[in-house]
Amino acid sequence: MIWEATFWFGLALSLVAGFFYFRELGDISQMFFRIKRNNLVWVIRHEYKIMGAGLAGVLACTLSYWLAGAGTGLIWWPALIIWGLFYLFPYVWLHTGMRTKTGNAKYYSLKEARQFVSPSNEVLVIVNNGIARAHPDAELLRPHVVGNSDGFDGADIQMTYCGMSNLGLAFEPSINGQPVKLEVMAQIANNLILRDNNTGEPVQQILGARECEIVQGTGMTPWPTFRMTFRGFEKAYPDGTVYINQPSSNPLLKILDTAQDMMFTWGIRAQHRIEAPLIDNMTRSDSRLPNKTYIWGVNIGTDATCYTDEFVKHHEGPINTSVGGRGIVVAYDENFESLGVWYNDRGGPVSEIDFYGKSDQGQLARVETLKPGMFWHVWAEYFPHTDINRTDREPARRAG
Repeated sequence: MIWEATFWFGLALSLVAGFFYFRELGDISQMFFRIKRNNLVWVIRHEYKIMGAGLAGVLACTLSYWLAGAGTGLIWWPALIIWGLFYLFPYVWLHTGMRTKTGNAKYYSLKEARQFVSPSNEVLVIVNNGIARAHPDAELLRPHVVGNSDGFDGADIQMTYCGMSNLGLAFEPSINGQPVKLEVMAQIANNLILRDNNTGEPVQQILGARECEIVQGTGMTPWPTFRMTFRGFEKAYPDGTVYINQPSSNPLLKILDTAQDMMFTWGIRAQHRIEAPLIDNMTRSDSRLPNKTYIWGVNIGTDATCYTDEFVKHHEGPINTSVGGRGIVVAYDENFESLGVWYNDRGGPVSEIDFYGKSDQGQLARVETLKPGMFWHVWAEYFPHTDINRTDREPARRAG
C-alpha cells in the first residue's frame, strides 16, 4: 500500500513540477501558453528547487515501480518520455545550447569576417578608445551574450542580444560594484530575460536591471551601442574586429548548435515578417506605429522618446531636442549608413555633426541608453509613456 501511494504521489509531483518548469522556460512551449511574468520570475529564481522536487518525484515513482512492482508499466513508460520532455529538453536547450560566451568570444579581422558577413548586413558596434567591435545580428542570435576583455583596451564589456526584440545592448557586467554573471533563461513580453547567477535574480535585457532592483532604477551600466551596415563599419573602422560565432568542435554540441540555429533563424524570420508577435505574451498594444517598425529609442531618467530611421533621414539637418533634461542630437550619416544619438550639453543647437560625434559645438559623446533598431511593439511595452520623433529645437542645458 505504501509503495502504491509512493508511486502515484511521485508521479503526480514529477509531472506537475515538470510541466511548470517546461511551460515557463521552454521556448517552444511559450508559443502555445501565455506566460505570466510573476510565474516566470518565480521559476527562474527557484529553477533548481523545482527540478529537485520534480526529480525526487521521478526517483520515488521509478523505485516503487521497479523494486516493489507498484503502479503499472502502462503509466511508467509513457511517463519516462514525458519526463525527458519536461526536464531534459529545456535544461539542455537553455544551459548547453544557449551557453553564453562572456569570456571566450572570438573576434576576427575584417578580411576573415567577409567570409561570413555580407556588406549590407547590419552590425551592432561598440567602441572603446578608438578600438571598435562589430557584432552581426545572425552571429549573436544563439549565444545571446558575448564578450572578451582581451583587445578591447582592457574593458570587460558584454554584448547582449534579443532576436525577439531585434535589440542589441552592451553593458558593463556589474551592479553597485558587484559582478554580474549572466545566463540566458527565457523571454517575456518579447524581450530577453537573463539570470544573474551570482544572486539568482532575473535580469531584464532592455532595462539592464535585476528584477529586485527594477523599481529602484539600479542596473548594469550601459555602454554606447549603435547600428550600421558592415560596409559602413569597414569604412569607419578599418582596424576593427568582428564577432563570429564559429561552430563547436565537439560533434554533439555541433549538432545541437546547428539545430538551434535553424530553429532560431526560422522563428526570427517570422518575427520580422508577421505583424503580430510570434510569441504573444505582451501586456499592451500601441497602434501609433506598426508593430514591427524599427525604432531608435532613448530613455533618460523617466523620460523616453524614439525615432524612425525614415523620419531622421528626411529631417532637414540634425534633430536638436532634450530627453530627461539632457540635450541630445539625432542624425543619420549616409556615408556610414548609421543613425546616431549624441549628448549636447553645450547650450546651443547643433547644425553639423559627423559620424564620430564631431560637431560645430565640439566633440559630443554618444548616448549610452540608445536602443538601436528594435521593434516598436517591444519598446512601447516597456516605455508606454514614449513619444515618437520628438523635434524640440532647443536642447536642455546642463543642470547647474
